[in-house]
Amino acid sequence: MSNHTGNGGVVKVGSNVVAEIREFSLSETAETIDDSTMGSTARTKKSGMTSASGSMTAFWDETDSTGQGAMTVSSEVTLNLHFEGTASGATYATLSAIITEAGVSSTFDGMVEATFSFEANGAVTWTTV
Repeated sequence: MSNHTGNGGVVKVGSNVVAEIREFSLSETAETIDDSTMGSTARTKKSGMTSASGSMTAFWDETDSTGQGAMTVSSEVTLNLHFEGTASGATYATLSAIITEAGVSSTFDGMVEATFSFEANGAVTWTTV
C-alpha cells in the first residue's frame, strides 16, 4: 500500500501555482434516487448525479494575482489539486470550480490567512502527471 505526506501538495489555478497554501480538500458526492415500489420490504436505489466541493487555506499573499487573486467570489476557475505533489506518476484532480466563499482573517499572535470555498461546475477528472 502506498501513502503520502501532505507537504508536497500543490494547488494551481489553471497552470498558475497558488502561493502559500496551508491545506486543501476535495469531497465528491453522489445523489441517490429511490426506486422502491409498493410491496417492497427494503428500499432500493439508483445512483443519481454527482457533485463536488472543497476548500483551501493559505497564508494571505495579496501579490499572488494569478493564484489567490484569481479566486474571487463567484469567479469560475480551473483548479488542479495535486494532493501528493507534481512529480511524474502523481495523481491529481482537475475541475471547473465556482468560488463560493473567500475570506481573510488575522489574529494578534498568528499569521494573516486567506480561506476559499468552491463547488465544482461539472465532473472532477482524476489524472496522472
